Amino acid sequence: MRVFHCTWTLLLLLALPAAAQQSTGYTIFLRGAPIGHQEVNVRSDAQGLVISGQGQIAPPIDVVTRRVELKYLPDLTADSLVLEARIAGVDVTLNTKFENGTAVSSGMQGNTPIATTDMASPQSFLLPNVFFGSHAVLARRLAGTAPGTEFRAFVGPGAGAQVAFRLRSEVTEQMQFGTSTFDVHHYELVFDNAGAPLAMHLYADNLGTLVRLSVPAQSLDFVRDDIAGALSRTHVTSNPGDEAVIIPAAGFNLGATMTRPANAAARMPAVILVGGADSDDRDGTLFGVPILANLAGAVSQAGFLAVRYDKRGYGQSGGRRESATIADLSEDLRSIVRWLSKRKDVDNKRIAVLGHGEGAWVALLAAAHDKGIAGVISIDAPSTKGADLALEQQEHALDRLKATPAERAQKIELQKKIQQAVLTGKGWEGVPPDLRKQADTPWTQSVLSFDPAEVIEDVRQPMFFVHAELDKQIPVSHVERLVTLARNESKSKSVEVLTIRGVNHLLVPAVTGEPDEYASLSELTVSKDVTGAVQAWLAKTLPTPRR
Repeated sequence: MRVFHCTWTLLLLLALPAAAQQSTGYTIFLRGAPIGHQEVNVRSDAQGLVISGQGQIAPPIDVVTRRVELKYLPDLTADSLVLEARIAGVDVTLNTKFENGTAVSSGMQGNTPIATTDMASPQSFLLPNVFFGSHAVLARRLAGTAPGTEFRAFVGPGAGAQVAFRLRSEVTEQMQFGTSTFDVHHYELVFDNAGAPLAMHLYADNLGTLVRLSVPAQSLDFVRDDIAGALSRTHVTSNPGDEAVIIPAAGFNLGATMTRPANAAARMPAVILVGGADSDDRDGTLFGVPILANLAGAVSQAGFLAVRYDKRGYGQSGGRRESATIADLSEDLRSIVRWLSKRKDVDNKRIAVLGHGEGAWVALLAAAHDKGIAGVISIDAPSTKGADLALEQQEHALDRLKATPAERAQKIELQKKIQQAVLTGKGWEGVPPDLRKQADTPWTQSVLSFDPAEVIEDVRQPMFFVHAELDKQIPVSHVERLVTLARNESKSKSVEVLTIRGVNHLLVPAVTGEPDEYASLSELTVSKDVTGAVQAWLAKTLPTPRR
């Protein structure tokens, strides 16, 4: 079992300028739930740079770091790595020395000796992915680095010892901490993860101290203790008329942003926006594109009050993300509908919902059970059961990776085995424990079992299906099936559809639409063809009163 490289995250260690020793605590969250804590120490002197620490992370990551020490020479080239840990119940000791372009490692993994020599450039950065605290140094090292700069990192001994990554962008934003705000530097890094890009977001304050590390695709966050102990969020994108609000849900609150039209009517129509499975923050940010924030701005320009929110257990929203299902997220959405319907400045007869990706499933499910919803906009929604979609996406990824027939058959068979076990609770034998820990969750079960056909038949409201022509995550063929279902099976008297040419799943202009193109996209604003279509449908279906 390889313990130093996995797909749920990639960690980065870079060199730190001379500084006094600093000790900082961080809390680790998975799907919004705290699962661990690490203490991080950084010391710089004439001998070089030393990063050390210890900590513990509960399953499914399951790591106890007893000791870690990462050393750099004065010229900031890697010198050594020492690790003593227990990973998934297996004791691991590792000593790696860097010299002459190689990394010589020795140690034990359980009863198995570690003895490898790997190629490692002197400029490679240490990346032991069992210790998230290594990112404390990255927060300082990236200051002043030009976007587009490429790096290589040493992950651990054995195959895939080095990982390529680059700095995609750097922007200064504001973090809301209670009722006050302060500046943070937001660095977006893109890693080469088995041929597919993996985005990681790092936030540092003006002193170069790590504030937060986030891997959205894995719902993984590493947050400084003072921030973790209070409601906080980063302002990625703002629109004129934005106002932070707190909305009561089922025993907890949802942190949200309400965008008011510039020339609001006495009683405004409203639209609630829901993000897909890959994004939990209210702005719906994917690879630098704030999808929901851009759509909210367009909605408000059309005279509608727009509401976007952090999903439960994320950002400023309470609740437990790790135990949530699609039905739970649908109830959260209905809580916002009820909150809006009680406002004197909202016309409770004209409240629509808009969902992107799997967020459209949440919107459709809410509409099927809530007469307070007056219309549904579905953007890039899947039309098949979640289990079928997962297999479709895996087959496409294997095609892109040019997997051999044997590799393809093996991976598809394992995927089917895992899905069947998730859905039935039986057949986990032979499934690697780490994969079971990631898959055997209420969320995965709800996604795999969800069938939009069973929901659409109960939707009475007007529906507008929008799909990106170049969407390769949820191909455009899905919208054809959804529209057929809606027109033949639902109770709705108004079903419209529009395919947007030349844009991808992120709703921005693209060439191929493939996920491996995301990191190189130059346009990071939702296409006006998309926002214009949404505005036109809203104006026709739920017209705002003339002033």
